[in-house]
Amino acid sequence: MTGLKMRRAGLIAATALSLALSISPPLITPACAQWIVYDPTNFSQNVLTAARELQQINNQIQMLTNQAQSLVNQGKNLANLPMSTLTQLQAQVARTQSLLSQAQNIAFNVERIQTAYSSVYGTAAATGSNATMFAAAQSRWQNSVGAFEDSLKVQAGVVGNISTNSSAMSSLVTASQSASGALQAAQAGNQLLALHSQQLSDLVAVLAAKGRADALEQARVTAAESQGQQQYKIFSTRSGYQPGNVTMFSGN
Repeated sequence: MTGLKMRRAGLIAATALSLALSISPPLITPACAQWIVYDPTNFSQNVLTAARELQQINNQIQMLTNQAQSLVNQGKNLANLPMSTLTQLQAQVARTQSLLSQAQNIAFNVERIQTAYSSVYGTAAATGSNATMFAAAQSRWQNSVGAFEDSLKVQAGVVGNISTNSSAMSSLVTASQSASGALQAAQAGNQLLALHSQQLSDLVAVLAAKGRADALEQARVTAAESQGQQQYKIFSTRSGYQPGNVTMFSGN
């Protein structure tokens, strides 16, 4: 930009000098006085021509200035955001997934859930010997207790992410507001959306863990009722008490 200004100043000075020389009255020497004629029309045309050339030079300088500013703006628009929260968000998602994968007894797996329901829930709870039904009831109780513990762990992990997410959100909002170009603003906005997605995934994890615990407890209660009905049915079909002789002491 400094070179353009110097070039512009030089061109203006040269043009002014040309105008001064053309405007100044011609020197008339005795030898050639009879040949010099002052033409006002030609003089005016020369002045207009010089003015037009000066205006063209000014226009070219302004155009170069605008092009240089445009390049500067393009450079700002292409500048990357100097921060990224992607690694941090991925680590939080991984921790939440790890807590979900630690689900006790009955994991978040369709096949394992079907196997558990066919073995200790449903009709299986009302069949078999007393020992078998007691073992099934004990297993159902352990499933419910473990599910509530898993739910509390997931909730604790999600709560632990709140402070970290708050710090990341503040940094991203500040970066967005102070962005020097369109690309930085867009990248800050994208990272804010990623943070929002991570928070939604934490919410889904909490709801899933809590829903699992509630479902297992409801299934336990239902199975216990079915088992109680079966045990009452077995007890009610037994024969009544039959009295008999009992020998307390044997004689010699």
